[in-house]
Amino acid sequence: MRSQLKFNLNPLSVKTACAVLLTSLSIGVFAQTPVSPPAATTLAAPSPALQAPNASNETAIVNVQKKFIERFGNMPVKNVRPTSFGLFEVQLGNDLIYTDADVNFIFDGHVIDAATRRDLTQARLDELSSVDFKSLPFDLAIKQVRGDGKRQVAIFEDPNCGYCKKLRQNIDGIDNLTVYTFMLPILSDDSTQKVKNVWCAKDRGTTWDNWMLMGVTPPKLDCDVPIQKMLDLAKSLQVQGTPAIFFAEGTRVPGAISKEEFEKRLQ
Repeated sequence: MRSQLKFNLNPLSVKTACAVLLTSLSIGVFAQTPVSPPAATTLAAPSPALQAPNASNETAIVNVQKKFIERFGNMPVKNVRPTSFGLFEVQLGNDLIYTDADVNFIFDGHVIDAATRRDLTQARLDELSSVDFKSLPFDLAIKQVRGDGKRQVAIFEDPNCGYCKKLRQNIDGIDNLTVYTFMLPILSDDSTQKVKNVWCAKDRGTTWDNWMLMGVTPPKLDCDVPIQKMLDLAKSLQVQGTPAIFFAEGTRVPGAISKEEFEKRLQ
Protein backbone atom coordinates (compact mmCIF):
# COMPACT_ATOMS: atom_id res chain seq x y z
CA MET A 1 0.00 0.00 0.00
CA ARG A 2 1.66 3.17 -1.18
CA SER A 3 1.11 6.31 -3.23
CA GLN A 4 2.67 6.36 -6.68
CA LEU A 5 5.20 8.88 -7.94
CA LYS A 6 3.88 11.24 -10.57
CA PHE A 7 7.21 11.53 -12.37
CA ASN A 8 7.05 7.95 -13.73
CA LEU A 9 7.99 8.11 -17.40
CA ASN A 10 5.23 5.78 -18.55
CA PRO A 11 1.77 5.21 -17.01
CA LEU A 12 2.17 1.51 -17.79
CA SER A 13 4.85 -0.41 -15.96
CA VAL A 14 7.63 -1.83 -18.06
CA LYS A 15 6.42 -5.35 -17.39
CA THR A 16 2.90 -4.38 -18.39
CA ALA A 17 4.17 -2.99 -21.66
CA CYS A 18 6.08 -6.17 -22.27
CA ALA A 19 3.02 -8.22 -21.36
CA VAL A 20 0.96 -6.30 -23.93
CA LEU A 21 3.47 -7.17 -26.60
CA LEU A 22 3.60 -10.78 -25.53
CA THR A 23 -0.16 -11.16 -25.39
CA SER A 24 -0.32 -10.27 -29.06
CA LEU A 25 1.86 -13.28 -29.76
CA SER A 26 0.19 -15.97 -27.68
CA ILE A 27 -1.25 -16.83 -24.30
CA GLY A 28 0.58 -18.58 -21.45
CA VAL A 29 3.98 -19.62 -22.77
CA PHE A 30 5.14 -17.45 -25.65
CA ALA A 31 6.82 -19.16 -28.61
CA GLN A 32 8.31 -17.35 -31.59
CA THR A 33 9.12 -20.47 -33.59
CA PRO A 34 7.93 -24.09 -33.44
CA VAL A 35 10.08 -26.13 -31.10
CA SER A 36 10.22 -29.75 -30.07
CA PRO A 37 8.84 -30.66 -26.66
CA PRO A 38 11.51 -29.94 -24.06
CA ALA A 39 13.25 -32.76 -22.30
CA ALA A 40 12.93 -33.11 -18.56
CA THR A 41 15.11 -30.55 -16.82
CA THR A 42 16.99 -30.87 -13.56
CA LEU A 43 17.54 -27.56 -11.82
CA ALA A 44 21.05 -26.67 -10.81
CA ALA A 45 21.99 -25.95 -7.23
CA PRO A 46 19.98 -23.00 -5.90
CA SER A 47 22.97 -20.98 -4.80
CA PRO A 48 24.24 -18.86 -6.36
CA ALA A 49 21.22 -17.99 -8.50
CA LEU A 50 23.43 -16.18 -10.99
CA GLN A 51 26.35 -17.74 -12.78
CA ALA A 52 29.81 -16.23 -12.75
CA PRO A 53 30.68 -14.39 -15.98
CA ASN A 54 32.79 -16.20 -18.58
CA ALA A 55 33.46 -15.86 -22.31
CA SER A 56 30.66 -18.26 -23.25
CA ASN A 57 28.17 -16.45 -21.02
CA GLU A 58 29.19 -13.07 -22.43
CA THR A 59 28.47 -14.26 -25.97
CA ALA A 60 25.12 -15.69 -24.91
CA ILE A 61 24.23 -12.45 -23.10
CA VAL A 62 24.91 -10.37 -26.21
CA ASN A 63 22.79 -12.81 -28.23
CA VAL A 64 19.88 -12.57 -25.79
CA GLN A 65 20.03 -8.78 -25.75
CA LYS A 66 20.07 -8.64 -29.54
CA LYS A 67 17.18 -11.06 -29.98
CA PHE A 68 15.14 -9.43 -27.23
CA ILE A 69 15.37 -6.11 -29.06
CA GLU A 70 14.45 -7.83 -32.33
CA ARG A 71 11.41 -9.44 -30.70
CA PHE A 72 10.11 -6.52 -28.66
CA GLY A 73 11.64 -3.34 -30.01
CA ASN A 74 12.87 -0.53 -27.82
CA MET A 75 12.31 -2.06 -24.39
CA PRO A 76 14.42 -0.57 -21.56
CA VAL A 77 16.68 -3.58 -20.97
CA LYS A 78 19.05 -2.67 -18.14
CA ASN A 79 20.85 -5.95 -17.84
CA VAL A 80 20.89 -9.60 -18.92
CA ARG A 81 22.47 -12.35 -16.82
CA PRO A 82 22.51 -16.15 -16.94
CA THR A 83 20.98 -17.96 -13.96
CA SER A 84 21.78 -21.27 -12.33
CA PHE A 85 18.40 -22.68 -13.34
CA GLY A 86 18.92 -22.56 -17.09
CA LEU A 87 17.24 -19.29 -18.04
CA PHE A 88 18.46 -15.75 -18.60
CA GLU A 89 17.40 -12.99 -16.24
CA VAL A 90 16.34 -9.83 -18.06
CA GLN A 91 16.07 -6.65 -16.02
CA LEU A 92 13.42 -4.27 -17.37
CA GLY A 93 13.35 -1.09 -15.33
CA ASN A 94 12.80 -2.27 -11.75
CA ASP A 95 11.36 -5.62 -12.81
CA LEU A 96 12.69 -9.03 -13.79
CA ILE A 97 11.54 -11.49 -16.41
CA TYR A 98 13.22 -14.63 -17.70
CA THR A 99 13.87 -16.02 -21.16
CA ASP A 100 15.71 -18.83 -22.92
CA ALA A 101 18.90 -18.36 -24.93
CA ASP A 102 16.99 -17.81 -28.18
CA VAL A 103 14.28 -15.61 -26.65
CA ASN A 104 11.61 -18.02 -27.86
CA PHE A 105 9.91 -18.07 -24.46
CA ILE A 106 9.23 -15.45 -21.77
CA PHE A 107 8.55 -16.27 -18.13
CA ASP A 108 7.02 -13.43 -16.09
CA GLY A 109 6.80 -14.43 -12.45
CA HIS A 110 8.74 -15.52 -9.37
CA VAL A 111 11.10 -18.50 -9.40
CA ILE A 112 10.95 -20.55 -6.21
CA ASP A 113 13.64 -23.01 -5.19
CA ALA A 114 11.65 -26.21 -4.58
CA ALA A 115 14.11 -27.62 -2.04
CA THR A 116 14.48 -24.57 0.18
CA ARG A 117 11.23 -22.72 -0.67
CA ARG A 118 13.38 -19.64 -1.21
CA ASP A 119 12.00 -17.01 -3.58
CA LEU A 120 15.00 -16.53 -5.89
CA THR A 121 13.34 -13.70 -7.81
CA GLN A 122 12.54 -11.72 -4.68
CA ALA A 123 16.06 -12.26 -3.36
CA ARG A 124 17.44 -10.86 -6.60
CA LEU A 125 15.02 -7.90 -6.57
CA ASP A 126 16.09 -7.12 -3.00
CA GLU A 127 19.72 -7.21 -4.12
CA LEU A 128 19.06 -4.88 -7.04
CA SER A 129 17.13 -2.40 -4.92
CA SER A 130 19.60 -2.29 -2.05
CA VAL A 131 21.35 0.99 -1.24
CA ASP A 132 24.39 2.15 0.67
CA PHE A 133 22.53 3.64 3.62
CA LYS A 134 25.49 5.71 4.80
CA SER A 135 25.75 7.39 1.41
CA LEU A 136 22.25 8.90 1.57
CA PRO A 137 22.29 12.74 1.60
CA PHE A 138 20.98 13.19 5.13
CA ASP A 139 21.19 16.95 4.81
CA LEU A 140 17.97 16.64 2.78
CA ALA A 141 16.21 14.77 5.58
CA ILE A 142 14.52 15.55 8.88
CA LYS A 143 16.42 13.77 11.64
CA GLN A 144 14.54 12.53 14.72
CA VAL A 145 16.30 10.56 17.46
CA ARG A 146 14.41 8.38 19.92
CA GLY A 147 16.22 6.93 22.94
CA ASP A 148 19.80 5.99 22.11
CA GLY A 149 19.04 6.18 18.37
CA LYS A 150 21.27 3.20 17.57
CA ARG A 151 18.86 1.71 15.06
CA GLN A 152 18.44 3.75 11.90
CA VAL A 153 15.90 4.01 9.13
CA ALA A 154 15.15 6.41 6.28
CA ILE A 155 11.60 6.97 5.03
CA PHE A 156 10.40 8.78 1.90
CA GLU A 157 7.00 10.34 2.57
CA ASP A 158 4.50 12.71 1.00
CA PRO A 159 2.70 14.88 3.58
CA ASN A 160 -0.67 14.09 2.00
CA CYS A 161 -0.05 10.34 1.67
CA GLY A 162 -2.57 8.41 3.76
CA TYR A 163 -0.38 5.30 3.86
CA CYS A 164 2.52 7.41 5.13
CA LYS A 165 0.34 8.63 8.00
CA LYS A 166 -0.66 5.04 8.72
CA LEU A 167 3.00 4.00 8.82
CA ARG A 168 3.76 6.86 11.21
CA GLN A 169 1.01 5.65 13.51
CA ASN A 170 2.35 2.10 13.32
CA ILE A 171 5.90 3.05 14.31
CA ASP A 172 5.01 5.72 16.86
CA GLY A 173 6.51 4.74 20.19
CA ILE A 174 9.29 2.51 18.82
CA ASP A 175 12.27 3.48 20.93
CA ASN A 176 16.06 3.58 20.37
CA LEU A 177 15.58 4.61 16.77
CA THR A 178 16.84 7.38 14.49
CA VAL A 179 14.39 8.26 11.73
CA TYR A 180 15.53 10.21 8.69
CA THR A 181 12.47 11.56 6.88
CA PHE A 182 12.96 12.48 3.24
CA MET A 183 9.91 14.53 2.35
CA LEU A 184 8.76 13.83 -1.18
CA PRO A 185 5.99 16.08 -2.56
CA ILE A 186 4.50 14.01 -5.38
CA LEU A 187 0.73 14.03 -4.90
CA SER A 188 -0.30 17.65 -5.35
CA ASP A 189 0.70 21.30 -5.19
CA ASP A 190 -0.53 21.26 -1.61
CA SER A 191 2.06 18.58 -0.86
CA THR A 192 4.76 20.89 -2.15
CA GLN A 193 3.48 23.74 0.00
CA LYS A 194 3.36 21.58 3.12
CA VAL A 195 6.91 20.37 2.50
CA LYS A 196 8.02 24.00 2.25
CA ASN A 197 6.20 24.89 5.46
CA VAL A 198 7.76 22.00 7.37
CA TRP A 199 11.24 22.59 5.98
CA CYS A 200 11.12 26.26 6.96
CA ALA A 201 9.83 25.52 10.49
CA LYS A 202 12.11 26.08 13.47
CA ASP A 203 11.52 22.52 14.69
CA ARG A 204 11.01 20.40 11.56
CA GLY A 205 10.60 17.10 13.41
CA THR A 206 7.89 18.32 15.76
CA THR A 207 6.11 20.15 12.94
CA TRP A 208 6.16 17.02 10.79
CA ASP A 209 4.86 14.78 13.59
CA ASN A 210 2.14 17.27 14.50
CA TRP A 211 0.86 17.10 10.94
CA MET A 212 1.31 13.38 10.23
CA LEU A 213 0.05 12.12 13.59
CA MET A 214 -2.35 14.81 14.81
CA GLY A 215 -3.41 16.67 11.68
CA VAL A 216 -2.08 20.04 12.87
CA THR A 217 -1.49 22.01 9.66
CA PRO A 218 1.99 23.55 9.58
CA PRO A 219 1.94 27.34 9.43
CA LYS A 220 2.75 28.83 6.04
CA LEU A 221 6.39 29.88 5.87
CA ASP A 222 8.83 30.85 3.16
CA CYS A 223 12.53 29.99 2.78
CA ASP A 224 14.86 28.22 0.39
CA VAL A 225 13.69 24.61 0.07
CA PRO A 226 15.60 21.97 -1.99
CA ILE A 227 12.45 20.57 -3.60
CA GLN A 228 14.13 19.57 -6.85
CA LYS A 229 16.96 17.84 -5.01
CA MET A 230 14.37 15.86 -3.04
CA LEU A 231 12.66 14.76 -6.25
CA ASP A 232 15.95 14.00 -7.99
CA LEU A 233 17.10 11.86 -5.07
CA ALA A 234 13.94 9.78 -5.14
CA LYS A 235 14.26 9.31 -8.87
CA SER A 236 17.92 8.29 -8.63
CA LEU A 237 16.98 5.66 -6.02
CA GLN A 238 14.05 4.50 -8.17
CA VAL A 239 11.56 5.24 -5.42
CA GLN A 240 8.23 4.58 -7.12
CA GLY A 241 5.82 5.50 -4.36
CA THR A 242 5.39 6.55 -0.76
CA PRO A 243 6.06 5.49 1.87
CA ALA A 244 9.37 3.88 0.91
CA ILE A 245 11.41 2.59 3.84
CA PHE A 246 15.19 2.11 3.71
CA PHE A 247 16.77 0.08 6.50
CA ALA A 248 20.37 0.53 7.64
CA GLU A 249 21.63 -2.74 6.11
CA GLY A 250 20.53 -1.50 2.68
CA THR A 251 17.17 -3.20 2.13
CA ARG A 252 14.04 -1.31 1.20
CA VAL A 253 10.37 -1.99 1.80
CA PRO A 254 7.42 -0.17 0.21
CA GLY A 255 4.18 0.59 1.95
CA ALA A 256 2.68 0.97 5.43
CA ILE A 257 4.05 -2.18 7.04
CA SER A 258 2.96 -3.18 10.53
CA LYS A 259 4.80 -2.30 13.71
CA GLU A 260 5.75 -5.95 14.12
CA GLU A 261 7.23 -6.19 10.63
CA PHE A 262 9.04 -2.87 11.07
CA GLU A 263 10.65 -3.95 14.35
CA LYS A 264 11.57 -7.34 12.91
CA ARG A 265 13.47 -5.66 10.09
CA LEU A 266 15.28 -3.39 12.52
CA GLN A 267 16.95 -6.38 14.21
